[in-house]
Amino acid sequence: MSDFPHTPPKQSWTFSNDVNAEIRRAAATGIYDIRGGGSKRKLPHFDDLLFLGASISRYPLEGYREKCATDVWLGTRYAKKPIHLDIPVTIAGMSFGALSGPAKEALGRGASAAGTSTTTGDGGMTEEERGHSKTLVYQYLPSRYGMNPDDLRRADAIEVVVGQGAKPGGGGMLLGQKISDRVANMRNLPKGIDQRSACRHPDWTGPDDLEIKLLEIREITDWEKPIYVKVGGARPYYDTALAVKAGADVVVLDGMQGGTAATQDVFIENVGMPILACIPQAVKALQDLGMHRKVQLIVSGGIRSGADVAKAMALGADAVAIGTAALIALGDNDPALEDEYRKLGTTAGAYDDWHEGKDPAGITTQDPNLFSRFNPELGGRRLKNYLKVMTLEAQTIARACGKNHLHNLEPEDLCALTIEAAAMAGVPLAGTNWVPGRNGF
Repeated sequence: MSDFPHTPPKQSWTFSNDVNAEIRRAAATGIYDIRGGGSKRKLPHFDDLLFLGASISRYPLEGYREKCATDVWLGTRYAKKPIHLDIPVTIAGMSFGALSGPAKEALGRGASAAGTSTTTGDGGMTEEERGHSKTLVYQYLPSRYGMNPDDLRRADAIEVVVGQGAKPGGGGMLLGQKISDRVANMRNLPKGIDQRSACRHPDWTGPDDLEIKLLEIREITDWEKPIYVKVGGARPYYDTALAVKAGADVVVLDGMQGGTAATQDVFIENVGMPILACIPQAVKALQDLGMHRKVQLIVSGGIRSGADVAKAMALGADAVAIGTAALIALGDNDPALEDEYRKLGTTAGAYDDWHEGKDPAGITTQDPNLFSRFNPELGGRRLKNYLKVMTLEAQTIARACGKNHLHNLEPEDLCALTIEAAAMAGVPLAGTNWVPGRNGF
């Protein structure tokens, strides 16, 4: 017998247990994996950036005596009635179908109480959402599910969705178990049958057609409503430039950390770019066209805190949108429901099978026994509190940098902890003046 201990078996990094399990699942079923949520891989993100607070070379503001404004105007380019929000944190589009009616109501309640907007998502406008949303953005998607001109006119803004960060170039999914009578009626499709949203609009094939479509929508709404164009984070410079040239009032840019109700896992993890890499390219496109701050930029995809808000705005965004974070604020993935999540074969922090419609929290479901558990008034208050905290955090950072408005934050206020983040964000590596990729380095 050898006196030396055996080397413990080593797991392959390429063929890890997770990879092997997916290979076995695919071999056993012959179908690709579908899930909700966003990318789970570690990506360069806002955590890789730090603010350079004021000391001697900069003069900070006193939080208890000096104001730091947070309001934002959206749609000032062409719309007769641009939107004025108290805070620059908006609620992203999440469909009725993916979400329950009470959850949509709670989003409207919370957003309105915080002085911001919410967005319909695919599948049309619900009365709960319109009735409880002071400012409601109506999404106009390739599927056209639930779309009608009357709701375009009832909205406060229209968001033409070209792409989504979790699946740029791909359509959405809503499985049959979530197609209730009401969802089927709103979408004019059979009850209980899987629905797949198209990946592109049926009546235009490029930027010229997009311009025609935007003009058509303006005519329908008497040029009153701001028109947003939403793109997934894939080619942000060119997509932003083309959206502006097509006549957008606002560009919405969604990075790959953004969530989805359901799509292929391989899509979520392998298509698109982190929002950190997208913002500077979109800002550059606006600057090159002389339209920065004239056409507003809303960014989304993994926004979680006031620090994330402040960093996005320092990079040049006018506002941000949250989706997954808003659902968590409402009560989704709550550890208090851990026993029920375990019965579904998952855990509270990892639950992403939203497409199955079995959410114990009653948020991503159409099961009346489940969504009746959810209190939209309480959910709305929780969301309002969360939005308030995010805003206060962003203000605190802005004051520390000597800024009296969140829009006055700038790249000069930032440094990066990693070479990757420095290169993507276009800010210096901490402790240096080096921005990777600049000046031939």
